[in-house]
Amino acid sequence: MPLDSSPINLTHHFLIAMPGLNDETFAKSVVYMCEHSERGALGLVINKPSDISLKNLFDKVELPLHRQDLTLAPVFQGGPVQTERGFVLHESMMPGNESVYASTMTIPGGLEMTTSKDVLEALSTGNGPRRIFVSLGYSSWGEGQLESELSDNSWLTVAADPAVIFDTPVEERYDKALLLLGLQSWMLSPEAGHA
Repeated sequence: MPLDSSPINLTHHFLIAMPGLNDETFAKSVVYMCEHSERGALGLVINKPSDISLKNLFDKVELPLHRQDLTLAPVFQGGPVQTERGFVLHESMMPGNESVYASTMTIPGGLEMTTSKDVLEALSTGNGPRRIFVSLGYSSWGEGQLESELSDNSWLTVAADPAVIFDTPVEERYDKALLLLGLQSWMLSPEAGHA
């Protein structure tokens, strides 16, 4: 019986690093997939905070931050690509309509990723999206690269739950993502294998 060769689409999914993945950036990481197609994939690591707070970031871009709930929130290390550039993952501001920000990727599942400064300007005035995740840098895979890593058992995949990104303490995100699969970290073997 031939294997199904239709392309997989992991947009709005989590990639959960298997214990055998020892890469410094991705060990024990959870990546939210913003885009996945036959051309490649783009995602943000959601559980690796940097030592920069949102208040520090806003000071650096010379904007006030009038959202007390965000002042101490960390900026995350979204991945090894363009680490000097900010990426804001947030709920859609206008469900079903065009984004209100200049440079935004709409992700099926009700989220958007904005890279333009106007989202920070909106937040600085106390407006903007209510729930946000901010990273410096992103993760990317070239054509076929992610599929190869999946076949090597480097990652588990599961449909994303925004509550893991926005409502779960950072140190619990890996375990919460695993729970979406009904798994706990002690169940995973660091030895990769094929069934």
